[in-house]
Amino acid sequence: MRLTNFQTLYRVLGWLPICVLPLTAVTCRNLLPPWVFMWILSFAIYLSLKWLTWWRARSRIAHPAWRSAAYLLAWPGMDADAFLDARQRVPPPAFSTWLWAMLETIFGAILLWVVARFVPQGRPLLRGWVGMVGLILLLHFGIFQIVALLWQSLGVKAESIMSAPLRSTSLGEFWGKRWNLGFRQLSHELIFRPLYRTLGPDTAGFLVFAASGLIHDLVISLPAGGGYGLPTLYFLLQGAGVTVERSRFGKRLGLGQGVRGWCFMVVLLTVPVFGLFHPWFVMRVILPFMRAIHAL
Repeated sequence: MRLTNFQTLYRVLGWLPICVLPLTAVTCRNLLPPWVFMWILSFAIYLSLKWLTWWRARSRIAHPAWRSAAYLLAWPGMDADAFLDARQRVPPPAFSTWLWAMLETIFGAILLWVVARFVPQGRPLLRGWVGMVGLILLLHFGIFQIVALLWQSLGVKAESIMSAPLRSTSLGEFWGKRWNLGFRQLSHELIFRPLYRTLGPDTAGFLVFAASGLIHDLVISLPAGGGYGLPTLYFLLQGAGVTVERSRFGKRLGLGQGVRGWCFMVVLLTVPVFGLFHPWFVMRVILPFMRAIHAL
């Protein structure tokens, strides 16, 4: 009985932050500007999940204490097993990889702090979108990539968050192997792997998209106070697209490879994207944030 109680407590400590931190952030919603609340809620969810991945890996992988601290505080990825395991070493990254990461960082900063200013004030949605694209480039493709390269230079297996997503030739490859690999690793471990044996890979994969939609709704629609359900709908469409792509019908049409696969992917990603980052979010969260950081 004591062992069972200990195991229960052990599991609770792993899941405790995800039960406490986001809820605590939500209680502060009416006390903060929407863009501040968005960042606090995002960090609360991120840190909670980060802790969970570390908690699950810490006991099964022997590692020095500094790797735990580095994983929790200085690495945005979610693959705790690879980062903590000193036996997994990688070669130093090529100079071209460094150069590309720096160019994307600079380009993102230019979009955010320079180009957005030249968009007419009468086009606030366009202004917000330019700034938002710049922010994504600056963080996900730039700074996060540079952090990954720094760790790789030390031999640590810290895979890039983004892996040339536009090179994908299918929607499944885009979401499963190239876009935001931190969340992909997390969702695979917590949702897909526990469910695919009982529900099958298609249903388990679709539930991953549903969960992603709900999380995006939480950090996009809740701070914006509008557009509820649109981010979830966007990811449900992505899940449906992957299902069609992998079906017999999709394979006959060649939707999972080559030029047709790439075109199918681009259409599914871009046409409904205004539902993901809907106008309520752009107007009430992104534009005020851009003003706060003097991008406008």
